[in-house]
Amino acid sequence: MTRVAYLVNQYPSVSHTFIRREIAALERAGIEVHRFSIRASADGFVDPDDHTESTKTEVLLHSPAEVLAHTLLVALSKPISFIRTIFIALASAIRTPLGLKHFVYVAQACWLLRRCARRDINHLHAHFGTNPAAVARYCRRLGGPRYSFTIHGPDEWDSPRGYQLAEKAIDAEFVACISHYTGAQLRRFLPTEHWPKVQIVRCGVDSLFLDQVPPSSLHSNNLVFVGRLSPQKGVPLLVDAFSRIAPDYPDARLVLCGDGELRSEIEQQVSDCGLQDRVEITGWIDAATVREHMIAARAVAMASFGEGLPVAIMEAFALGRPVIATSIAGIPELVKPGVNGWLVPAGDLDALAAAIRECFDSDERSLRVMGEHGRAAVAAQHNIDAAVAPLIERFTE
Repeated sequence: MTRVAYLVNQYPSVSHTFIRREIAALERAGIEVHRFSIRASADGFVDPDDHTESTKTEVLLHSPAEVLAHTLLVALSKPISFIRTIFIALASAIRTPLGLKHFVYVAQACWLLRRCARRDINHLHAHFGTNPAAVARYCRRLGGPRYSFTIHGPDEWDSPRGYQLAEKAIDAEFVACISHYTGAQLRRFLPTEHWPKVQIVRCGVDSLFLDQVPPSSLHSNNLVFVGRLSPQKGVPLLVDAFSRIAPDYPDARLVLCGDGELRSEIEQQVSDCGLQDRVEITGWIDAATVREHMIAARAVAMASFGEGLPVAIMEAFALGRPVIATSIAGIPELVKPGVNGWLVPAGDLDALAAAIRECFDSDERSLRVMGEHGRAAVAAQHNIDAAVAPLIERFTE
């Protein structure tokens, strides 16, 4: 029987719903999945499904003393593998900005090695090419199960050499990339003989969004953003664009579904623009509430500066809502201008405001047709039960 373990830096997490959906789809297909998280979730659980996931997840750093004990046991029982892995960590520490953290990753890998052996794990899959992939790689070097990892962007592209993406990919069985753009970025740093390891595995949406087509809200002038309030999402630019068109659309509202490090700054910006009654920040909300906000929206808007391919776009399309987004990373693989939404250059305030204005001025038939095209695209490419098929094939080889 195939037993797969997933390794994530923090799981479950409010921003990792796509991982939860992926695991659930694998389990529906008969793959046994065990969850490992390097750290406990710091967000709290606003979604009941995340709370359920937390009861199924082992936290690596729950007990640092236990990690140290496992490190000593592995060093004594596998001295040659341990020494070789330490030398790899030393070389990595010298060549990368992470430095001594690599020795911490080795210790975490020792804990993980013994946990995987105890649970008879055949394959270890890490989400993100950052420290989870490093721990998985060291675990393999110590004699643990074969491993793979998923890369999303944009964090991995900020320091691909610092994160040693090429080295991790060379040691891995395969690398899952969420879009063709993501796969192309990895190939930039990967020797050509390893390009066949690049596997396109798209994120997806589940029955909560796909099973029922909600009635349109084309009479609504609500514009909705879903995501973390972080610099890469460009939310202050979205607020600026909305403030430009707001005087011409007195009933227009902007709903920001999420939270993050820029929240206080955005709240001050909203106050400075005099839009306190027209811009709402919901904080973290569960998937069902996100769905309700999208259903009540005219369109979903993303002003991102850096991305992989936002799951919020897939969710909006699944609900028949057009999308305004920036033309970066994997977004153009899903959003087609004039077909299911609008694409604007990243950072272009004028173009973003013009797209929002065009959305508000569009007639109901045009918006409905856009929504139908978006829904068809998501059903074809991002149904989670179909999207995990490449993973199932590789896990069970």
